[in-house]
Amino acid sequence: MTTRIFLATLREYMDVRLTVIGSSPAWPNPGGAQSGYLLEGPGRLLLDCGPGVLARLRERGPLAVEAIAITHFHLDHWGDLVPWAWLCAYGPDGELRPEVWVPPGGRGELEGFASRWGNDGMFERAFDLHEFAPGREFDAAGFAVTPLRVPHYRLDAYGFRVRDPGGAVLAYSGDSGPGEELADLARAAGLFLCEATLAQGEDADPRGHLTAHEALAAADGPVLLTHRPVELAAPDGARVATDALVLEVDPR
Repeated sequence: MTTRIFLATLREYMDVRLTVIGSSPAWPNPGGAQSGYLLEGPGRLLLDCGPGVLARLRERGPLAVEAIAITHFHLDHWGDLVPWAWLCAYGPDGELRPEVWVPPGGRGELEGFASRWGNDGMFERAFDLHEFAPGREFDAAGFAVTPLRVPHYRLDAYGFRVRDPGGAVLAYSGDSGPGEELADLARAAGLFLCEATLAQGEDADPRGHLTAHEALAAADGPVLLTHRPVELAAPDGARVATDALVLEVDPR
């Protein structure tokens, strides 16, 4: 009996659940939040934190996010760190102070924003801030996260490979134009969460976003398209993220 209980507890611990908090592109879909994806397994890790994400998380009850990882500094991927910092400063006592992982130079980005639009030191007081290094694995909420550089206009931008102790791997593109980097990111992932903003390949030079067909071509297994305008239909058979969608991420 004791062994069965232990094994059942172990399986429950190793389950990895993805909840789409927000899936809108740079302009919000009607009633939608922008980029935010909650992974629950050994802990709770939020991938990106765009406008609308904090309110959606608070609808779920007390905030219980141990770590937040930001792919890049376009506002639709990090903007709700601002109200989150105000919540930590002026909200109810006892709010969790999560780790926040930002790209190289991210501390300076946040300090610059705070000096112009907020209060000096507001992010340092609210969060346990860290900068990740390209290609170097870091631990966040019990997950092993590897940031890989992806092409996104001329901005320093990253995708994440997120692995739990049981071997489940989620690959998340952040925002990316086409390139070999995407295939490296998606390789052997149990789920590839990939942006697919464009109807056609027309974009700036250099590119910063993908079509659905480009996202699907980069995959090496199950794909969930996201960051997609509601006006664009998905290719037949392709699954598109919607806010509040919940999926399990299984080891391959």
